[in-house]
Amino acid sequence: MTLAARLADVTKDYVLDGETVRALRGISIDVPEGDFVAIMGASGSGKSTLLNLLGCLDRPTSGSIFLGDDDVSRLKDDDLSEIRASRIGFIFQSFNLIPQLTVLENIQVPLYYQHRLSSRDRQRCRDLAHMVGLADRLKHRPTQLSGGQQQRVAIARSLVNDPYFLLADEPTGNLDSVTAQEILDLLVRLSGEGKTIIMVTHEPDVGRLAHRTIRLMDGQILSDDRREDVKSRQYSIDGIR
Repeated sequence: MTLAARLADVTKDYVLDGETVRALRGISIDVPEGDFVAIMGASGSGKSTLLNLLGCLDRPTSGSIFLGDDDVSRLKDDDLSEIRASRIGFIFQSFNLIPQLTVLENIQVPLYYQHRLSSRDRQRCRDLAHMVGLADRLKHRPTQLSGGQQQRVAIARSLVNDPYFLLADEPTGNLDSVTAQEILDLLVRLSGEGKTIIMVTHEPDVGRLAHRTIRLMDGQILSDDRREDVKSRQYSIDGIR
């Protein structure tokens, strides 16, 4: 079994008003390639902290974090930036598109950071736009798109470097129920094609789409459940907002 990511006995402490708060308490998680994992839990359970660590946006207080075979726990900021750009695809609730850029240019953004934009890279960006249903919107800017279309741009952008995994933070949080279901359909399709997805959500109906649900409480793993029959499940997110 090849792992896309692994956390080994990870803790994370913050100092607030002179007091140390332990946000994560010895978390260990293996994420095999091709897994679709939902991270769930109440506010303050540690979801955001775990997301930041997996995304190499922060470092653990103790323990180790591996992407593939590489321990990224103690890397310098420049090295972490390179890993974020090349190995992790981010999908945010707020889309995080650059308003001055077109759809195609927003998809290309991770390539700019790596100083690479060959004709082959440009074609891959067009192919990804086509895959998410935006082939006829390449020259549009974010303000000319619906929320669902903006999230599709974000998903295409997250795939441009063929990352180890996609990290989705409440990817349907700003969408109406019909549009949210379209985005979830796309994530399920990507999962079916073998892409590793780690998704933070507070919506039970969204979490049930994943192969596996990890629930956090007070910085610890409360449960880690796998559903082998997930592909046969029918789902509906009507009424979740």
